[in-house]
Amino acid sequence: MRVLLIGPNGYLGRFVADRLLADPAVQLTALGRGDDADVRFDLASGSPGALTRFLDAVHPGVVINCAGTTRGGARDLTRHNTVAVATVCEALRRSRCGARLVQIGCAAEYGPSQPGSSTAEDAVPRPGGPYGVSKLAATELVLGSGLDAVVLRVFSPAGPGTPAGSPLGRLAEAMRRAMQTGDGELKLGGLGVQRDFIDVRDVARAVHAASLSAAQGVINIGSGRAVRLRDAAAVLARVAGYGGALHELDGPPPSLRSPLAHSLGHPASGGGAHGLGHPGGAGAHSAGHAALAHTVGHPRHDPDHPTPTAGPPSLPPAAYPYPDGCGSWQQADVRTARDRLGWRPRINLEESLADIWMEAACRI
Repeated sequence: MRVLLIGPNGYLGRFVADRLLADPAVQLTALGRGDDADVRFDLASGSPGALTRFLDAVHPGVVINCAGTTRGGARDLTRHNTVAVATVCEALRRSRCGARLVQIGCAAEYGPSQPGSSTAEDAVPRPGGPYGVSKLAATELVLGSGLDAVVLRVFSPAGPGTPAGSPLGRLAEAMRRAMQTGDGELKLGGLGVQRDFIDVRDVARAVHAASLSAAQGVINIGSGRAVRLRDAAAVLARVAGYGGALHELDGPPPSLRSPLAHSLGHPASGGGAHGLGHPGGAGAHSAGHAALAHTVGHPRHDPDHPTPTAGPPSLPPAAYPYPDGCGSWQQADVRTARDRLGWRPRINLEESLADIWMEAACRI
């Protein structure tokens, strides 16, 4: 099977590439903005005609699009997340290759959801920010293209390679600095937010499964369980061997010995809430006590996920609002992925956090 992977150098793209290369039945061609791609092409500025000619020459059976950006203003987000996908869809329509399209979407397309609920694919999308809007527009372009296509709405990726600017990446970096300086107290903000974290390697498995399946439409990819950032922080502290106190800026200081933090086990296979992430208690998330993140989602700073050069200067971690526009709670209903892809998450959050810490610790 010939597969064209777009965005092979991004956070998700690298793991998808590794997964595909491990399949002896796959002949992989990588298309991206970086020098190490097999073919250099900028979806945001390249023409559909040029991409069509390349598709006709390579003749892939599957096209996987992992490219995009999470940062920038509305113009940049539209160019890299929406116009780029329009280029892919138009090129595939014109091409004689008849390839299947696997598009990587994101949970920010849904926007805020009711605490305690699981978001299924038939939920009405109400994105809470320009990033989610740009990704939702891309999804609608794919669904309306008439192509053999599926959109995987990935919730909050975690694990090795987690961007340093993501919530979990910033938690790990703050803990690394505290341990390096011998600081026995760590003050963090935004830890009441609950998100559905899914290991990036499980996401790559889902992409591989989608490329082999006949499933169409939208499919959620998540763990099926919401986890509070404060509980993830406590587990990260335990994994790292950090013995100091974690104090929350926007709520009561959580205990490092929280029984919830020790119950992080294998991911749930259904759509309901299990273990961590009980509804209620998170409250509205204020910008003044924001999460430790610039970004949520799959891309990070690399050629396939460009970051605009212009923008505000860097601020302390607690000054950033949680970026995905999804409010205090998100949890995926993952039954469709189980039923249509034969996919279930395998890697629990504690293992993902251990890998995040291992990379952070190497910077000490």
